[in-house]
Amino acid sequence: MLDLAGRRVLVAGAGISGLAAAEALLALGARVTVTDDNPAGLADLPPGAEPGAAPDDIPDGTVLIVTGPGRRPDHPLVAAAAARGIELIGEPELAWRIGAAQADPPAWLAVTGTNGKTTTVGMLAAMLRAAGLDAVACGNIGYPVVSAVTAGRRVLAVELSSFQLHWSPSIRPVAGCVLNIAEDHLDWHGGMAAYAAAKAGALVGGVAVAGVDDPAAAALLAASPAPRRVGVTLAEPGPDQLGIAGGVLVDRAFGDAAVPLIDAGRVRPGGPPGLTDALAAAALARAYGVAPEAVRDGLAGFRPGPHRAEPVGTVAGVRYVDDSKATNPHAADASLAAQAAGRIVWIVGGLLKGASIDALVERHAGRLAAAVVIGTDRAEIITALARHAPDLPVVAVATGDDEPMTTAVRRAAAIARPGDVVLLAPAAASMDQFRDYAHRGQAFAEAVAALPGAALPGTATAEPRG
Repeated sequence: MLDLAGRRVLVAGAGISGLAAAEALLALGARVTVTDDNPAGLADLPPGAEPGAAPDDIPDGTVLIVTGPGRRPDHPLVAAAAARGIELIGEPELAWRIGAAQADPPAWLAVTGTNGKTTTVGMLAAMLRAAGLDAVACGNIGYPVVSAVTAGRRVLAVELSSFQLHWSPSIRPVAGCVLNIAEDHLDWHGGMAAYAAAKAGALVGGVAVAGVDDPAAAALLAASPAPRRVGVTLAEPGPDQLGIAGGVLVDRAFGDAAVPLIDAGRVRPGGPPGLTDALAAAALARAYGVAPEAVRDGLAGFRPGPHRAEPVGTVAGVRYVDDSKATNPHAADASLAAQAAGRIVWIVGGLLKGASIDALVERHAGRLAAAVVIGTDRAEIITALARHAPDLPVVAVATGDDEPMTTAVRRAAAIARPGDVVLLAPAAASMDQFRDYAHRGQAFAEAVAALPGAALPGTATAEPRG
């Protein structure tokens, strides 16, 4: 499959992963055409790559198509490729094939799940580096796997989305993990069964790991063909599990006896989601032979990235928390549950991607002081709030507002009282109004910093208003 010298390959999508794939294919001697829905994306192609005539055009003689991860299975390009007998794969699949052809292929440790992937991959990479390994975090975090493979990195902590797994049928990691499964991307996959099946692609290697406190992930683990199956739980672990006993993360899967790893209180982020992520990362690291001391040191030094339950300031006695990374109801559930006792003014909304928000609203209605609803799917969220929290004050921010986040924060601030938290936990994707979740979180922080009485961003702020 990698005998591509002089042969035509189409890269459909000029995003970060598409351009990385194009560079790798050019290095293999392929004749590379790149297409994209946005013509501006073709302005800075790797030397030797050619822009395509149209976004869905397949040049004559094409023998392989590498697609961007977001291309749905029902896209016309997919049907056209199938009709012409042209294989269509994703960038991680290309990376896998390039690595497998090397004399000493890199080791893949794969992480997927609805939530917690990026944190888990970061924790895992920290453990691997603490063990002195040439390791890198890559994949769905913004550093393409193919770039890591062609750079010669030896151990890959790989975050894989359901989209990437769908287009990467050959990947067989040394160890792979499914953290959890909840409604997300149902518009893309067509339903929960197809979504879960895509996630299960991470569990087909030598060791399969899953969060067994999550029934759907536990079911995928039970059905995994992996020779070794390991569960992670927040309870005291049984055989072939990692869990928590006496306030300590413990491994009962990869040692002759229970092996203590680190005090739970030292793990950041804390709380159930963070501890589950830490246990999953530890299971993958231990599956690769990393010593308990390196697991401990990696976790002790790890700190989560921005926009993950990140405090951005306190204004007039009200705390403002940015959890823009909560891009689906499952993540928003954890974010709302993690807030200290008190009232929450919830900024919510965006693109629900086919997920239902009813159960989330019903579960947390009693703690909400108000909801400020933004984004394209406002109507569905407002309906759910009316159904499960009929007396809750609800403010809708129109999509057409010039600065929707500035408006949302100002309206939340007008409602909040000293001691409350204004929480951005959108339960939805951001691309209707923002470039991505990071842009949304930054807009939130900037809007907080612009409130009357706010100090500089990142600092504690002024006295409460009267």
